Amino acid sequence: MRSITKPVLSGTDIARLIRDGLGEQAVVTGHEEFTDGFFNAAHAVRLADGREVVLKVAPDAGLTVLTYEVDLMHTEIEFFRRAAGAGVPLPRMWHADPERGVMVMERLRGVSFEQAKKTMDPAHVLEIRRELGRISAAITAVPGERFGYPRRDGRTRSGSWRESFLQYIEDILGDATGSDRPLPRPAAEIRELVHRHAPLLDEVTAPALVHFDLWDGNVFVVADGDGWRVEGIIDGERAFYGDPVAELVSLVSFVPEAEAAAVLDGFLGRALTPSEQIRLWLYRSYLWLILIAETAVRGYPEKENAELMAFATGMLSSDLAELAAV
Repeated sequence: MRSITKPVLSGTDIARLIRDGLGEQAVVTGHEEFTDGFFNAAHAVRLADGREVVLKVAPDAGLTVLTYEVDLMHTEIEFFRRAAGAGVPLPRMWHADPERGVMVMERLRGVSFEQAKKTMDPAHVLEIRRELGRISAAITAVPGERFGYPRRDGRTRSGSWRESFLQYIEDILGDATGSDRPLPRPAAEIRELVHRHAPLLDEVTAPALVHFDLWDGNVFVVADGDGWRVEGIIDGERAFYGDPVAELVSLVSFVPEAEAAAVLDGFLGRALTPSEQIRLWLYRSYLWLILIAETAVRGYPEKENAELMAFATGMLSSDLAELAAV
């Protein structure tokens, strides 16, 4: 989808960035832009040596972004390096420059789970859900030194998950109200509901790596014998160190109940406890606030913008009602 945060790259720009990252011998023979992402520009690039890579470029410096989105390329690079070290299936990273906001990585050969599931046998869909649960368990087994986003200015970093997450909420409420986004409840009431349940966040004592954007479009699958397997996951720029339960937000919020249960089976091997369920509502509410705030800074087409606002507002209203009822 079109977004004003995506840099517009010419063929000359792409060839130069590839040479800068991979060396003068890296000759571009073709390229095409991916249109699915919403933040960075991403191009599939073919090289004369036979490699097919993805060039990812961060938004231009000085462009208005949400508070948490500062330094996202640095975050993604850290996610890729740490998750790869834990055996998480990822594309190989050929070059990373957080200062210039550029990454070059291997192009995965599979298809997105979002596409593949449309024609997959239901049993195979459930097995991919379980595998995603297991992969997520491997991600969240990667420890952090402190809670919060790994941005270099240290914003949201702390020794307390409660402190870090409450700052997440303050930042995103500030983004939403500062751009006059309509919310289903007053910001002060949303803040009060989050703070009411904040003591539960103290149950999280060890920072864990969380991808936080594992929706089906960021998962690539390949046929494997009579079934399918996950080839790799992408787009780790929204990662942070926090509660492992937060990883479930994008894994279970958009899928049928049986598929969500399969994710939990792979991730925890059990159902959520009451405390974990409340924390999940908190983290889901944070995501819906992000989606609402995005509508002010992305420049999405009017129709898509209105649809995103309606969806996120409805989901936020529902989860806030759950929090209010506890």
